[in-house]
Amino acid sequence: MGTVWDPQQYLRFNDHRTRPAQDLLARVPLEAPAQVVDLGCGPGNSTRALKARWPQAQVTGLDNDLAMLASARAADPQGPYASADAALWRPGPEVDLLFSNAVLQWLGDHATLFPALLAPLRPGAVLAVQIPGNHHAPSHTLLAETAASRSRWQAVLEPVLRPDPVLEPMDYHRLLAPLSAGLDVWETTYVQALTGEDPVLEWVRPTRLRVMQAALRTLPDGAAEAGAFEAAYAARLRTAYPQQADGSTLFPFRRIFMVAVRAGG
Repeated sequence: MGTVWDPQQYLRFNDHRTRPAQDLLARVPLEAPAQVVDLGCGPGNSTRALKARWPQAQVTGLDNDLAMLASARAADPQGPYASADAALWRPGPEVDLLFSNAVLQWLGDHATLFPALLAPLRPGAVLAVQIPGNHHAPSHTLLAETAASRSRWQAVLEPVLRPDPVLEPMDYHRLLAPLSAGLDVWETTYVQALTGEDPVLEWVRPTRLRVMQAALRTLPDGAAEAGAFEAAYAARLRTAYPQQADGSTLFPFRRIFMVAVRAGG
């Protein structure tokens, strides 16, 4: 997650991006947590939702991207927001709720990562996570297809076209159940009606496409290569996600949720 993100582009579809966080938050079985951490808080939309749910709690937003943290602080000057790498950071026993919305898909080895985030929590504390589970959708597979269409693209993009680390819901249940006194794992596919020109491209632009374009810009005449890649990818997306009669574009998006209550002992 070392690429510098664009908070404004990310928030272009703020309602759609925030809804899974709200759905996850609604399933957290805590009355009055004292210490809440939003791991990978991005521009702070999920952090603000946590504060609204528990106004008396100490809610801290953590992210490793300075642009995202600046956007979060601008919208919520009281914070606190701090820099932290989700790949390395681990909670202490003082954390009552560790919340993470659409972040951990950027990290590998989930079989090790998820138990490592739950294990340090005190008995009764909660780990609540949402991650995209749509790596088999055209929005993802067409990135790889476009990369493979030109040898020079494929060579530079192969390192960032890593296998998606996201597992299936039953896998997460098996991983977390031995550490949990209560565990809820589910998935939801949101059929998102997007508007505007090339809306699926605009959805992907601040995340996976941004990473790939950063790699393409390392080529000779990198700006032109990045532009050509985007145009080729956009053409494929228009076929996969055609515009509807009302002008909207339907973009199904699968997400995986889990809420684990730490067992005692």
